[in-house]
Amino acid sequence: MNKTRKGFTLIELLVVISLLGLLAALALVSYTGTQKQARDTQRKSDTRQYQNSLEIFANKYDGIYLSYGSAASVNATILCTPLGLGTNCPDDPRIDEGQSSYQFSADGPGDGTVSATQYVLWAELENTSEYWIVCSNGMAGTNDLSGGFPVGGTCPL
Repeated sequence: MNKTRKGFTLIELLVVISLLGLLAALALVSYTGTQKQARDTQRKSDTRQYQNSLEIFANKYDGIYLSYGSAASVNATILCTPLGLGTNCPDDPRIDEGQSSYQFSADGPGDGTVSATQYVLWAELENTSEYWIVCSNGMAGTNDLSGGFPVGGTCPL
């Protein structure tokens, strides 16, 4: 009597498990990259929201902005309250994980008074080693800021 067994061999099972593990690893790497890209898109959107709010503010004050000469972290005191954003103050998506907040610099005395004629706002991107920058002259783009952070509202673009 000839007995035949139906099923998979150990080698076949190991090959299938290895392939599934490889596919799972590839999916995880792709997912992480997609998350970084999504957070970078959020940073760009947030800085554009600040830019819009700064332009609305300047329209109320004859084209003059808030003055902060050196780089200042954007927070409720620096921009959100003066711009009327209140509790809707956008911040970096990973601020709780040690990511730097958005930065703001403008010309003028640097004391937070309404006396600046130009500004620059920037955010550190995750997916590249660059910064997303928006300027009072309407320009926006990326720069590695290898020459240092902008001061006095000078646009590095």
